[in-house]
Amino acid sequence: MTTLAVVSAGLGRPSSTRLLADRLAESAARALGGDVSTETVELRDHAHAMVDANLTGFPSGDFRAAVESVTGADGLIAVTPVFNASYSGLFKTFFDVIERGDLEGKPVLLGATGGTARHSLAIDFAMRPLFAYLRANAMPTAVFAASEDWGSGDTGLPDRIARAGAELAAAIAGRPAAAKSDPYDEPVPFEDLLAGR
Repeated sequence: MTTLAVVSAGLGRPSSTRLLADRLAESAARALGGDVSTETVELRDHAHAMVDANLTGFPSGDFRAAVESVTGADGLIAVTPVFNASYSGLFKTFFDVIERGDLEGKPVLLGATGGTARHSLAIDFAMRPLFAYLRANAMPTAVFAASEDWGSGDTGLPDRIARAGAELAAAIAGRPAAAKSDPYDEPVPFEDLLAGR
C-alpha cells in the first residue's frame, strides 16, 4: 500500500488551506491508483505540542505519531497559508521538529493559499529553499490558490491540481518504498548512553 502524508497549516476550520490540501491528496491518490492510504496532519491541532517539541528537542504523544506518519510516508503534500510574504509560523515550527535526513529524497508536493496571486512567489523563495535544506524532492509544479480561484471555474486551478498530483504520483512510483526503521533493531548499549557516547 502506498502512503501519502498531508500537512495542512490552515488556522481556520474550515480553511482554504485544508481544502487545497484535500484536493491535492485526491488528485495524487487518483493518479496513483491501487491501494492508497492518506494521513492528514492538521497543524493547528498540535500547536502546543509543536512548541513543546522545539523546547525539549523531541516530539511526544499524538504529535510524535503525526511526525512519524510524515517521515514514514511514501510521499508528502505540504500546504500553508501565506502570511507576511512567507509560510506560516505553524508550518515552520512543524518542520523545525523534523530531523534534516528524515525527508531525504522524499517526493513532496508544495501548495499555498493567500488573498491574492502575488503571494504565490512565497512558494519559490520560501518553501522550496526549506525543503531543499531538508533534502526532499520537491515537485516542479506547485499549486497556489488565491481567494479568487475558489469562486470561478476558469482559473485553471483544477488543471494545476491534476498536473501536480500526477507529478507526485510518478515520483512516488519511481522511488523505492519508504523504509520503516525500528530503533530497537540496533539499540545503543546502555554503557554508551551512560558515558554520553
